[in-house]
Amino acid sequence: MTGTPGTPDPTPSDLNSHRSASPLHDLMYGHIHASALRAIVLHGIPDLLADGPLTAEDLAARSGTQAGPLRRVMRLLAMRGLFREAQDGTFALTGSGEVLRADVPGSQRAAVLLFTGEMFRRSADGLTGTLRTGQTGFDAAYAVPFFDHLGTEPDESRLFDTAMSSLTSGVNEQITRSYPFPDSGTVVDVAGGRGGLLREILTRFPGLRGVLFDRPETVAGHLLDTEELKGRWETEGGDIFAAVPRGGDVYLLKNILHDWPDEDCLRILTTVRRAMDAGTRLLVIDAVLPGDGTPHPAVALDIVMLMTLQGRERRAAEFEDLLTRSGFRLNRVLPTPALTSVIEAEAV
Repeated sequence: MTGTPGTPDPTPSDLNSHRSASPLHDLMYGHIHASALRAIVLHGIPDLLADGPLTAEDLAARSGTQAGPLRRVMRLLAMRGLFREAQDGTFALTGSGEVLRADVPGSQRAAVLLFTGEMFRRSADGLTGTLRTGQTGFDAAYAVPFFDHLGTEPDESRLFDTAMSSLTSGVNEQITRSYPFPDSGTVVDVAGGRGGLLREILTRFPGLRGVLFDRPETVAGHLLDTEELKGRWETEGGDIFAAVPRGGDVYLLKNILHDWPDEDCLRILTTVRRAMDAGTRLLVIDAVLPGDGTPHPAVALDIVMLMTLQGRERRAAEFEDLLTRSGFRLNRVLPTPALTSVIEAEAV
């Protein structure tokens, strides 16, 4: 097809004049990009490119896919900076695309599969109803709360735990470099998942001991069993709304309070406060939204909370209110190079 009758055909420079899609188009096509990314990851395409560029035909033969459709999907993701398409028809991974491989440190494969999977797609589809009723899209779709559902779906629970660990692998180092942990004592990581942050802390501060506390099925897959940390940690399974381990010198709540509405945050904080002596420090590690409406990447995460958990991202004043009402005094908020900040509080 050529241009409009009576007008010249476009020149090559004209053809390249539409490179930048409008923000509106990016939003409209967002689900298409997510589906393309999921398809590429599920077929193992990034792993096939680990040793260098390949053509769509080579990739298709090795992955059991069709070269034509594969080339078109790869071309779309190349526009998003995950792959590089060369003039000879080969595709290569970019630095951004490397983390899609399953076998690299910091792999984001599990995170991609989690957030492009059925649970989050159905939750996002329910946002229209959420605006009308306040009910999360997840609750409307599954008729049970998010974590109750994970408790009955072992495969999805493992994917969730793996994705959370991968998303925070580099963040944990940034946190330990941003906060002055003591040289000795016991750190209790409350709802600490598989223990990635606790492992980073104990590795960096060899005089500390640690307790990892979370759901029994989660701590069973912990990451603490290394020679370097031998004899310096223990795990305990339980319910953060019932009781947490006593006797710690520093308590951690990393990416926990944002999962819950205010009334549940108060229950969690009150439970943690019961386990602490006066003067003991609590570190709440969460994103802190600016109070003046300045754009912040955690605003998107706030929508994830809205559609799945009835949780939310909060401003510093909102954290201070929760802490004060549950027996703590806010000392300071320390930013980190990551999305999260360290909110230091003290039991009073």
